[in-house]
Amino acid sequence: MIRHVVLFTWTEDATDEQKEAVVTELRKLPDAIPQLRSYTVGPDAGITPGSHDFAVVADFDSLDDFVTYRDHPLHQAVIAERIKPILASRAAAQLSL
Repeated sequence: MIRHVVLFTWTEDATDEQKEAVVTELRKLPDAIPQLRSYTVGPDAGITPGSHDFAVVADFDSLDDFVTYRDHPLHQAVIAERIKPILASRAAAQLSL
């Protein structure tokens, strides 16, 4: 199993509407990409200062399934159209479970 974890920090000028659009579009991906075994996305709860603004945690049965998701045109469109315009920083890791 592969777990993909991504953390985003948004730009200072990112609007609430832009942030909500990221959530909306990412949450459409499980219906379009059956290789996603588990998919959780959402804004930081604001509990600890200095945390990133947003997180994605996705589980896949195999490396091939992760690559399918990573390269999927709908996923790439969300990145290009919704995430990159408001992205200040990104951190990611893939864990083999």
